[in-house]
Amino acid sequence: MSAETYHIPVMLNKCIEHLDIKPDGVYVDLTMGGGGHTRAILEKLGPNGHLYSFDQDPDAERNAPHDERHTFVASNFRFMRGALRLRGVKGVDGILADLGVSSHHFDAKHRGFSFRGDAPLDMRMNTRGGRTAADIINSYDKDVLARIFTEYGELDTTWKIANCIERARNEKPITTTAELVEAIKPCTPPKDEAKFLTKLFQALRIELNGEMEALKMALEQSLKVLNPEGRLVVMSYHSLEDRIVKNFMRSGNTEGRIERDFYGRTNTPLKVITRKAVVPTDEEIAINPRSRSAKLRVAERL
Repeated sequence: MSAETYHIPVMLNKCIEHLDIKPDGVYVDLTMGGGGHTRAILEKLGPNGHLYSFDQDPDAERNAPHDERHTFVASNFRFMRGALRLRGVKGVDGILADLGVSSHHFDAKHRGFSFRGDAPLDMRMNTRGGRTAADIINSYDKDVLARIFTEYGELDTTWKIANCIERARNEKPITTTAELVEAIKPCTPPKDEAKFLTKLFQALRIELNGEMEALKMALEQSLKVLNPEGRLVVMSYHSLEDRIVKNFMRSGNTEGRIERDFYGRTNTPLKVITRKAVVPTDEEIAINPRSRSAKLRVAERL
């Protein structure tokens, strides 16, 4: 499977430009996916540079470039610092994270990421084991489900959705994407069905894969991994992620808590490079509609 069929890299040139790559530097691609960003970074590296790419999805590993300057790490990026230390890496000159779910995951119907069609309700990024989205739907208390849909899906009247799910699963377990769509049909607004289902499936995916926790852990570790003047380049696709990234780059912590010194000066370990989020051009959106919600933010280690 080629990088192009797996996933079209979003804002590729802008990401590479903002990484400010040194030919002999050490870099990290936290979300290799189809390898589009990974290959673009390798093109900028000289013979003494090196790139470490992370991805927990076995499908992504098949896209890893065979290059002596490249090391693929089959792991969730929440373990970035430990994985780099195991490989003798004390510091890096840039970290890139494209947080979007790849086109491959939505198009591979059997993975259960999309509400279109019928497939097992899976949604695991790491298919090597662990619980599935069906396990969450069938075992979580309805109040917990409502909280997840509110927090990660930013949906309204989530208690109604949770009640619909409870009624359906009491009759028989919900095991497929179509069964979930059918279970919540009484709560689904006819005019905004696609938007509603997108948010609900997003919430389930985030909960199942621990995406918010992983992002916070990786951002916090970046402060210990980045060399002075090293770049942190992060592309997010929904407001929950973007808020965390923005807060972190502005303050050095994921809560956005501004710390000041004795004289009242802001004490932050990062310099924000992009005052406003960089977004795709109209031309890119026309070519790749899934890039529409992307927001790119960049900071530099002080």
